[in-house]
Amino acid sequence: MQKPKGAVGIVVLFALIAVVMAVVSVKMSPLDKSNAAFVVQEPYLRSSLPTSTSAAAFMMLRNDTGRDDRLVAVRSGLSGRVELHTHTQDANGVVRMGPIEGGVALPDGTTHAFKRGGDHLMFIGLDAPLSQGQMVQVTLVFEKAGEVEISVPVDLDR
Repeated sequence: MQKPKGAVGIVVLFALIAVVMAVVSVKMSPLDKSNAAFVVQEPYLRSSLPTSTSAAAFMMLRNDTGRDDRLVAVRSGLSGRVELHTHTQDANGVVRMGPIEGGVALPDGTTHAFKRGGDHLMFIGLDAPLSQGQMVQVTLVFEKAGEVEISVPVDLDR
């Protein structure tokens, strides 16, 4: 018994549509890590005293994702809270440290310095003292790229 040619054509058409949909859904899925091309250079975390309940992390963060993005939050199990912080100086020369409102813009192809005396990641409410060489897991949260996990070593000597 012969199948009508029209029925075979419809089956082939549906098979092609299924293949195209599978390819598109994989490209758009969370498995696609192409938007997580951030380069972290020279990261380190330190506290000023062994008994400190806060610490700061410093690094160079480069955006090589192919699109502008913004670092909007930071998380870590090391402390109760992590904030994006900066130093500002008022008209009287008084320097204050405080949160960066709205996050840190990272245009594609640029590097942002999180350094002492400037922008940094502030860990508030440490659960325990930091140990030299300890590796700390940190989640950087970007407006477009989402979450990116990094490891930051403790370096109390820098």
